[in-house]
Amino acid sequence: MGQVYNHLSGEERNFIHRHLNEGWSCRWIAVRLGRSAPTISREIKRSSGTAQGYDALSAGLSCRARRRRGLVKLREGTMLRQHVLKHLRLAWSPQQISGKLKVMNDPALPVVSHETIYRAIYVIPRGDLRTDLIGFLRQAHKTRGARGRGLNRQGRLPDMVSIHERPEDVFNRLIPGDWEGDFVKGAGNASAIGTLVERKSRYTLIARMKDCGAQAALDGFTKAFAKVPKMMRRSLAYDQGKEMARHKELSGRLGMPVYFCDPHSPWQRPSNENLNGLVRQYLPKGIDLSIYSQRDLDRIAHSLNTRPRAVLGFQTPEEVFMADLSKRGDALQI
Repeated sequence: MGQVYNHLSGEERNFIHRHLNEGWSCRWIAVRLGRSAPTISREIKRSSGTAQGYDALSAGLSCRARRRRGLVKLREGTMLRQHVLKHLRLAWSPQQISGKLKVMNDPALPVVSHETIYRAIYVIPRGDLRTDLIGFLRQAHKTRGARGRGLNRQGRLPDMVSIHERPEDVFNRLIPGDWEGDFVKGAGNASAIGTLVERKSRYTLIARMKDCGAQAALDGFTKAFAKVPKMMRRSLAYDQGKEMARHKELSGRLGMPVYFCDPHSPWQRPSNENLNGLVRQYLPKGIDLSIYSQRDLDRIAHSLNTRPRAVLGFQTPEEVFMADLSKRGDALQI
């Protein structure tokens, strides 16, 4: 589904309001909220048109008004709605439809965000049309709910290091070797695979797991990272899943720190969230993942690593990763 954007909540806007008044910077606020600095900067710029500056209540009202305007664009009978429905049926994602509209720059087809397209689908009354359109989405959820719902996150992992302690240079994706990881689970949460993606190049590793436990994660991720040169293992970001209970052993084996995201904060691992959506194209929900061998998973990873990516200037993850590896090797020899 590509990048996923979550609108700022009222609590987050209040946090911005309070700490701007106290003189804190956009970047400081962004780190505390687990958001990107550009997101906070845009929010302040968009909602600071008055002499009083940023106001959380006014910003929230303006956001709701903008979202309603987006749905009006997709009202029944418009050319834009027909265009969107046509391309959804051609298996285009909402992000691809929105991005192409921007490139087309057609006055008859106004630009609409991918989030608005999702919302327009899910406000359709239950019936054949709604079911039909949801079926074309890569992650065909019957309803849209909280991203973290259903995950077991009770209890805190011992000796966790927060993602907020991760070096600032990781955010800019300028230096290779910072990874994001996750478990993708099969039918009944009885089987799993591990997904890993390098932030700068989007290079992907997929690890077969014996089961969904901590020992399986320790062994599976150790084997996966054994294929990666040490110079390309700077850090790993992960959520607070119980499969990472042995993260200190993993960190020791790999010689790289493991940082943990805040609960229910998938935007803190954006590359991995996107990767999991791509992997689901090959391994749909509701199947037994234990039937796939490591060779099968390597084939899927190779397919993803040799696919040109717009975010990389249409280079492939493999090309970028290997170029970065070569540069780092040369730098270490100097």
